[in-house]
Amino acid sequence: MRIVRLPPRRRVWIFDLDNTLHDASARIFPAMHVQINDYIRRHLGLDEAGANALRHVFWQRYGTTMKGLMRRYGTDPRHFLHETHRFPGIAEMVVSENALKHALSRLDGQKIVFTNAPRRYAEEVLAALGLARWFDAVYTIEDARYRGKPEPHGFHRLLRLHDLDAHRCAMIDDSLDNLRAAKRLGMSTVWVSRERRATPHVDLRVASVVDLPRYVFRHA
Repeated sequence: MRIVRLPPRRRVWIFDLDNTLHDASARIFPAMHVQINDYIRRHLGLDEAGANALRHVFWQRYGTTMKGLMRRYGTDPRHFLHETHRFPGIAEMVVSENALKHALSRLDGQKIVFTNAPRRYAEEVLAALGLARWFDAVYTIEDARYRGKPEPHGFHRLLRLHDLDAHRCAMIDDSLDNLRAAKRLGMSTVWVSRERRATPHVDLRVASVVDLPRYVFRHA
């Protein structure tokens, strides 16, 4: 992995948020899917089954439901995100590992969150996790002008905004599509997954972000 050959101060660690820094599938994603289905029902006049089916189709075809709604129906992304990311009890919904703070503290270099979620949600999750202090910046779907991962546009804007060379960066993500896009730009790639299969655009697979510093110290 190219990034470990660099001096620690020159390394840039770019972290996905959901299902990378915390387990969103346990509680947050199910609640979010309910909100998205409700949004589709209200604005497109579908029943519950139709809304759920359309959400799945858009997710598979466009990567996100929002992108499908924007392309097919001209949906305002700001309105969509405001209506589908409401979690007043988010502190009780986040699921994470206790050792995560210690792991992040051991990773020298700049640390950035890059998420397809809206800023308000990202900041609420990081606050609930107690992780905000470990990150130098949070780059959200608004910063990417609503063209998030895996589109190259969002990556290029991130690199320009923070004056970064892709070869100094490592992308840590649970999505292979996002990692494939990062690899094409020259980033090192870390797949957060318990799957064992090898993939050509993944430099390192870890079951958890907690495991990442151990690999870095072993190979630096």
